Amino acid sequence: MKIAVSGKGGVGKTTFSANLSREFANRGYNVYAVDADPDVSLGATLGFAADALASLRPVIEMKDAAKERSGGNGALYNLNPKVDDLIDDFALQHGNIKLLRMGAVKQGGTACYCRENSFLYAVLSNLLLDKDDVVIMDMSAGIEHLTRGTSRGVDMIIIVTEPTRVSVQTAKVVQQLARELGIKNIKILANKIRNAKEQAFIQDQFKSSELLAMVPFAEEVLENSMAEESGLLSGLGVMSGIEQIVDKIIQEVGAGN
Repeated sequence: MKIAVSGKGGVGKTTFSANLSREFANRGYNVYAVDADPDVSLGATLGFAADALASLRPVIEMKDAAKERSGGNGALYNLNPKVDDLIDDFALQHGNIKLLRMGAVKQGGTACYCRENSFLYAVLSNLLLDKDDVVIMDMSAGIEHLTRGTSRGVDMIIIVTEPTRVSVQTAKVVQQLARELGIKNIKILANKIRNAKEQAFIQDQFKSSELLAMVPFAEEVLENSMAEESGLLSGLGVMSGIEQIVDKIIQEVGAGN
């Protein structure tokens, strides 16, 4: 089961990704929690130790491995290097959760990052197309880590939004990007809902079939996010209704396969 999570910064996307990872792991699934948002730390939100996270290098920075697997220093290199035996070496593990950091897709400039990008996409392809485990990808507001090829492995993309015009507009842009990539199961998760007016606003913006859930604002989730070290893995700051959300995901993804 492969789930991508996207949304505008600050809407609770990473908190939701961490809660999904924890809930699937608690149910006995092996989970790859993939941090594909360079600006936020999924590991810190989950509650991995700070010293361990400091030693976890992004896949995009694994230049030696990229060089070795893609054919050395030459101008010609393998666009699809073998990486399945390396992925766990890049991960931090806590119980059933393995954490990976992707890093930002590199743009052309003074240095050529084509080899490193090919290595990163090979890792993503292996996770999304070859692994049988649950993969939760915490993405940036865009979905630049996904290509038309890797998107074939995504069972569902969940776009997190707040009940604001700007956040909803970002969600609709990501919806369209996901459609263009051919992702069929696209859901909206409305987060931090405080009252009936905000609930009605979301219902006006999206069809009921598009909505995965509406999650109420919770002080305990906010307090945990402000703590020096997250207690999520030990059960602090768990999002309301996450068990029912995972039930629905399993039901919908299962029905679509």
